[in-house]
Amino acid sequence: MSRRRLVRGAILEEIMAIGVKNWLKVRFIAGFFVTVPVFLTGWLLWIFWSRIDDVFAPMYQKMLGRPIPGLGFLTAVGIILVMGTIARNVVGRRVLAWGDTLLLKVPIYRRLYPSVKMLIDSFSPERRSAFGAVVLVEHPRQGEYAFAFVTSHVLVDTPHGKREMVTLFIPTNNLYLGDVVLVPRDEVLQTGLAVEEGVRIILSAGNATPRQLPRS
Repeated sequence: MSRRRLVRGAILEEIMAIGVKNWLKVRFIAGFFVTVPVFLTGWLLWIFWSRIDDVFAPMYQKMLGRPIPGLGFLTAVGIILVMGTIARNVVGRRVLAWGDTLLLKVPIYRRLYPSVKMLIDSFSPERRSAFGAVVLVEHPRQGEYAFAFVTSHVLVDTPHGKREMVTLFIPTNNLYLGDVVLVPRDEVLQTGLAVEEGVRIILSAGNATPRQLPRS
């Protein structure tokens, strides 16, 4: 009897140890995926804050005699707000257009600036028409589908006559890098998703994908 009790006790201890280990494992994994994004976001914001502060800190230190943390960040926010206010009126738009013309005359700058500006403008709320729709297209091979953004409609002359096609931007690296492809219009599957939802799907690595497409 005593031997059976010892065996039962050992089995119960092993079961309890496994149960505790599983409990700790599940809670740790859940806590990891909750806390890491929070701390990572805070860390990135802190780096952004610090870098901007480093740009304006020498100027304010000369003016005020001592560094004031956060003042550079507030200055950057103020500059962005001022530029946004200027861009909202007719005169300001003309001034910014004149500034763009000057920048395009700088040899190296003119090769990078138009592409960067066009890419940023594509995601701007002021230019929601830059991305016409979120669609699915077979890419990179037959049988595999990728999310893509419609950027324009093109009428192409082919040996078999004119064919309606669409230009697609297919993100391949988060959102800012990707392939630009031209495909027949009838080979594109509509998803019914808004552009913001498509961006969310890409940035979440597919976790935000609806259970059913197209969305009615």
